[in-house]
Amino acid sequence: MHILICGGVMFKKLMLFFVALLFVSVAGIYVFQKQIGGALFERALESRIGIDNLAGLEDGLHVGLCGTGSPLPNPDRAGPCNIVIAGEQIYVVDIGEGGSRNLNLMAIPTNKINGVLLTHFHSDHIDGMGPLMLNHWVTQASKAPLPVYGPEGVDAIVDGFNAAYATDNTYRTAHHGEKIAPSTGGGAEARPFEMTGNQTVVLEKGGLKITAFTVDHDPVAPAIGYRFDYKDRSACISGDTAKSSNLERVCKGAELLIHEALASHMVKQMTAALEERKLTNAAIITKDILDYHATPAEAAESAQAAGAKQLVLSHLVPPLPSSYFYPAFLADAPDKFDGEITVGEDGMLFSLPANSTAIEQMQLK
Repeated sequence: MHILICGGVMFKKLMLFFVALLFVSVAGIYVFQKQIGGALFERALESRIGIDNLAGLEDGLHVGLCGTGSPLPNPDRAGPCNIVIAGEQIYVVDIGEGGSRNLNLMAIPTNKINGVLLTHFHSDHIDGMGPLMLNHWVTQASKAPLPVYGPEGVDAIVDGFNAAYATDNTYRTAHHGEKIAPSTGGGAEARPFEMTGNQTVVLEKGGLKITAFTVDHDPVAPAIGYRFDYKDRSACISGDTAKSSNLERVCKGAELLIHEALASHMVKQMTAALEERKLTNAAIITKDILDYHATPAEAAESAQAAGAKQLVLSHLVPPLPSSYFYPAFLADAPDKFDGEITVGEDGMLFSLPANSTAIEQMQLK
């Protein structure tokens, strides 16, 4: 009995000690919050400022995901945004809301971007243009606007953004001066190309060939995807499309396919919930979007038909709060494709080194 009592007393004393230690630690953190916060901020600056994740990439074709979301709100995913690096050339494919922010978080210098390639003019694919124009301009005192490539209609899009940001541009130059914000470098410049048939070569430079091809996103027209070929490595980005035979044809032999994906069975559940709550307009929209997007299974079928090695799903509908939902989102897609399927997340980078057959993956944010 004496031993039990002593043991109980010792346990109580030990617990009191740990409670006191915890109290002192918490109190210390509160009392020294200013100093601790300042030190942590300084350390964060040292680890982030001036970092360029492109500097360590080996020569080859690299495709990054700077936005894998959709117009439906998702705090973890920016709007549609992809970045393609081929040697020293850098192109952004679509620039949805939050895309420019993610490029900075991924430590990809926006001032080095050679241009933006738009797949179509839905608002969620262009509404991040303003921040990208600004970052491209002032981070390295660019003297020329950001080139924006696109099919017929791109001039109007670029003119609109330039008009919206014209006043802000004058403020930047007046405040920082011509040396930091040259008056010739703000905004963007449209580089339209003509679709002569179901595919056309948009650019050939430094060993990189970019081919635009039509996809099925009716009534949105034009709607296109892009194929990138560089040093015997290849990748395709679908843009927004239903299952597209032209994509399968033009992307034949492309090793990496970035394809949009809408899980129709999940969206139908959303529609039923909206109808039950009498949210009629939203319910009609969720019904309508089913006919011009591809399901994960259809994207997998296209990847199989094209002979891709890896399929990456992006522009995900509906929003997925965590990776726990990925198997439900994919449904039977893995049965349709012999290669690897990846549900895309913001910050992913896929590397196809020159003189190799490997596809490597890393996380930049």
